[in-house]
Amino acid sequence: EVRSTEDKKTVSGILWKRIENNIGLQVDATVNYITGKNDPGVSINDTQIDSPYNTYTNPGLPPKPIANPGVAALQAVLNPANTEYLYYISDKTGHNHYAKTILEHNANIKKYL
Repeated sequence: EVRSTEDKKTVSGILWKRIENNIGLQVDATVNYITGKNDPGVSINDTQIDSPYNTYTNPGLPPKPIANPGVAALQAVLNPANTEYLYYISDKTGHNHYAKTILEHNANIKKYL
Protein backbone atom coordinates (compact mmCIF):
# COMPACT_ATOMS: atom_id res chain seq x y z
CA GLU A 1 0.00 0.00 0.00
CA VAL A 2 2.96 2.35 0.44
CA ARG A 3 5.88 3.25 -1.78
CA SER A 4 9.00 4.44 0.03
CA THR A 5 11.24 2.28 2.20
CA GLU A 6 10.66 4.54 5.22
CA ASP A 7 6.88 4.42 4.77
CA LYS A 8 7.04 0.62 4.50
CA LYS A 9 8.88 0.51 7.84
CA THR A 10 6.38 2.92 9.43
CA VAL A 11 3.37 0.95 8.21
CA SER A 12 5.01 -2.30 9.28
CA GLY A 13 5.41 -0.86 12.76
CA ILE A 14 1.77 0.24 12.78
CA LEU A 15 0.52 -3.18 11.70
CA TRP A 16 2.69 -5.02 14.23
CA LYS A 17 1.44 -2.67 16.96
CA ARG A 18 -2.17 -3.28 15.91
CA ILE A 19 -1.63 -7.06 16.05
CA GLU A 20 0.01 -6.80 19.49
CA ASN A 21 -2.90 -4.69 20.78
CA ASN A 22 -5.65 -6.85 19.21
CA ILE A 23 -6.75 -4.01 16.95
CA GLY A 24 -8.07 -5.06 13.55
CA LEU A 25 -5.60 -4.43 10.75
CA GLN A 26 -8.25 -2.92 8.45
CA VAL A 27 -5.98 -3.01 5.40
CA ASP A 28 -7.77 -1.84 2.26
CA ALA A 29 -5.49 -3.97 0.07
CA THR A 30 -7.05 -7.12 1.54
CA VAL A 31 -10.52 -5.88 0.60
CA ASN A 32 -9.29 -5.03 -2.91
CA TYR A 33 -7.87 -8.56 -3.12
CA ILE A 34 -11.34 -9.95 -2.38
CA THR A 35 -13.21 -7.65 -4.80
CA GLY A 36 -10.58 -7.49 -7.55
CA LYS A 37 -10.78 -3.68 -7.46
CA ASN A 38 -7.91 -1.23 -7.12
CA ASP A 39 -9.71 1.28 -4.94
CA PRO A 40 -7.72 3.52 -2.57
CA GLY A 41 -10.89 4.22 -0.55
CA VAL A 42 -12.85 0.99 -0.23
CA SER A 43 -16.57 1.21 0.45
CA ILE A 44 -18.22 0.44 3.77
CA ASN A 45 -20.12 -2.38 2.04
CA ASP A 46 -16.89 -3.91 0.76
CA THR A 47 -15.39 -3.88 4.27
CA GLN A 48 -18.25 -6.14 5.39
CA ILE A 49 -17.65 -8.90 2.81
CA ASP A 50 -17.54 -12.34 4.41
CA SER A 51 -14.07 -13.63 3.55
CA PRO A 52 -11.13 -14.95 5.56
CA TYR A 53 -9.02 -12.34 3.73
CA ASN A 54 -11.06 -9.42 5.08
CA THR A 55 -8.92 -7.72 7.72
CA TYR A 56 -11.85 -5.48 8.63
CA THR A 57 -13.89 -8.43 9.92
CA ASN A 58 -11.15 -10.90 10.89
CA PRO A 59 -8.36 -10.36 13.41
CA GLY A 60 -4.71 -10.71 12.44
CA LEU A 61 -3.21 -11.51 9.09
CA PRO A 62 -5.07 -13.13 6.18
CA PRO A 63 -4.64 -16.90 5.85
CA LYS A 64 -2.27 -16.56 2.87
CA PRO A 65 -0.39 -13.73 1.13
CA ILE A 66 -2.44 -11.43 -1.10
CA ALA A 67 0.55 -10.37 -3.25
CA ASN A 68 4.22 -11.04 -3.86
CA PRO A 69 6.12 -8.69 -1.55
CA GLY A 70 9.35 -7.09 -2.68
CA VAL A 71 12.61 -7.16 -0.76
CA ALA A 72 11.94 -3.73 0.80
CA ALA A 73 8.58 -4.91 2.14
CA LEU A 74 10.12 -8.06 3.63
CA GLN A 75 12.90 -6.01 5.21
CA ALA A 76 10.28 -3.64 6.66
CA VAL A 77 8.48 -6.57 8.28
CA LEU A 78 11.74 -7.61 9.94
CA ASN A 79 12.76 -4.05 10.84
CA PRO A 80 9.58 -2.06 11.59
CA ALA A 81 9.75 1.55 12.68
CA ASN A 82 8.89 2.23 16.30
CA THR A 83 6.37 5.07 16.25
CA GLU A 84 3.38 6.23 18.26
CA TYR A 85 1.11 5.84 15.21
CA LEU A 86 -1.78 3.38 15.09
CA TYR A 87 -3.36 4.50 11.81
CA TYR A 88 -2.36 5.44 8.28
CA ILE A 89 -3.91 6.31 4.97
CA SER A 90 -2.47 6.81 1.51
CA ASP A 91 -4.03 9.68 -0.42
CA LYS A 92 -4.75 9.61 -4.15
CA THR A 93 -1.24 10.87 -4.95
CA GLY A 94 0.39 8.10 -2.90
CA HIS A 95 1.41 10.37 -0.01
CA ASN A 96 0.90 8.82 3.43
CA HIS A 97 -0.72 10.43 6.45
CA TYR A 98 -0.27 8.99 9.93
CA ALA A 99 -2.30 9.34 13.10
CA LYS A 100 -1.97 8.39 16.75
CA THR A 101 -5.70 8.37 17.51
CA ILE A 102 -8.88 7.42 15.71
CA LEU A 103 -9.97 11.07 15.84
CA GLU A 104 -6.80 12.15 14.03
CA HIS A 105 -7.24 9.29 11.56
CA ASN A 106 -10.85 10.25 10.79
CA ALA A 107 -9.74 13.85 10.24
CA ASN A 108 -7.08 12.61 7.80
CA ILE A 109 -9.71 10.59 5.93
CA LYS A 110 -11.97 13.64 5.58
CA LYS A 111 -9.09 15.84 4.51
CA TYR A 112 -7.20 13.55 2.12
CA LEU A 113 -9.65 11.05 0.66
